[in-house]
Amino acid sequence: MTHHDDMQHDDSHDTQYETHDSPGVPIKSWTRGVPVEHGALVQLKKTAMLPFVHGHVAVMPDVHVGIGATVGSVIPTKGAIVPAAVGVDIGCGMMATRTTLTSHDLPTGLAEIRSAIEKAVPHGRSDNGGKNDKGAWRTLPGGVENVWTDELADRWKVISDKHRSLARGASAEQLGTLGGGNHFVELCLDTEDRVWVMLHSGSRGVGNRTGSYFIEKARKEMERLDVRLPDRDLAYLTEGTTLFDDYVEALGWAQDYAMWNRQIMMRAVLTALKKTKGIPQFMSGGSDETAVACHHNYVSREHHLGADVWVTRKGAVRAGKGELGIIPGSMGAKSFIVRGKGNPDSFCSCSHGAGRKMSRTKAKESFTLEDHRKATEGVECRKDKDVIDETPMAYKDIDAVMAAQSDLVEVVHTLKQIVCVKG
Repeated sequence: MTHHDDMQHDDSHDTQYETHDSPGVPIKSWTRGVPVEHGALVQLKKTAMLPFVHGHVAVMPDVHVGIGATVGSVIPTKGAIVPAAVGVDIGCGMMATRTTLTSHDLPTGLAEIRSAIEKAVPHGRSDNGGKNDKGAWRTLPGGVENVWTDELADRWKVISDKHRSLARGASAEQLGTLGGGNHFVELCLDTEDRVWVMLHSGSRGVGNRTGSYFIEKARKEMERLDVRLPDRDLAYLTEGTTLFDDYVEALGWAQDYAMWNRQIMMRAVLTALKKTKGIPQFMSGGSDETAVACHHNYVSREHHLGADVWVTRKGAVRAGKGELGIIPGSMGAKSFIVRGKGNPDSFCSCSHGAGRKMSRTKAKESFTLEDHRKATEGVECRKDKDVIDETPMAYKDIDAVMAAQSDLVEVVHTLKQIVCVKG
């Protein structure tokens, strides 16, 4: 767990949040100019009723209904954590690195690059949704021992020995794999025509298993203690109990696993690019502003409003003063490398993307394949019916989302996708 102190707020911008009435603590939302579904507000009010929420709930402009807590919410708590607010893709987040390549160094047709990335990073499903489906995975070149570190393995053994149902399946098997849904690997160009690699993924099957396990444990705790909740998905674990300590331990491990997974994938993508015919040798990263990594689905121990608290960011990025983060758009829109302004009202946070404006089912009902092809024109990506739910029109306008949080972050680099690989 990371420990941070309060950050000083940059007063060069007036605050942009709006306060919503709530039966519990206040709800402060950065949502001016972006749509917010009624269900999300209902869900936020239920979260605000929890007695251990500290100060207020902060809402980012990409807010939308989630399971348990609302996606795009920041929830500071004292003495308890809500496992379903963290969710099952523990440690989901982003990584981006700038290369020394420009668009002129890339082949005219980008299909070969997309194919190389798809071969380098397993993605999607392994059994097309069948009974043996566990997400694409493979043993990485050189053997699992090269990526499944002793430190990760030793920590996982301690956790799985205490909670045996977590131990099924090798946790190493999905390292270096993307998963499905809205996870992606992209090649982007910045405003100076430089090539970036950007990717989005989390803790894969083991994170899902861990999150689901402790969500159920929290529900049983509420039943045992006869605790009445605004929503059963807001079941919590209380600090000072063995179960709470075990969850925090597993949570920290899954967050580290997710970060390591992204590092392995990034290495694989860069290696694939270097092996692609016609692309000259290049370098990547090299400074803080050209290699960025961040979680956006996690818990951190921080100091806010005069107290040490557990901050759950459910679809939100840490944006302390001077800290770098990544806010991706949809697969046909812009993305941003940002620098935090350390706004204390948002608990030093910003959005984690554009945010969905409709469900996956609604998107599939609303848009045609031709709609999707037009929306992703100029991007080398999948243009089949199975990615309609990820089409750009299913997401909020990223420019409006950025405008709504201009007091939370400043833009360092603006990126535009040219290749997108989705699971």
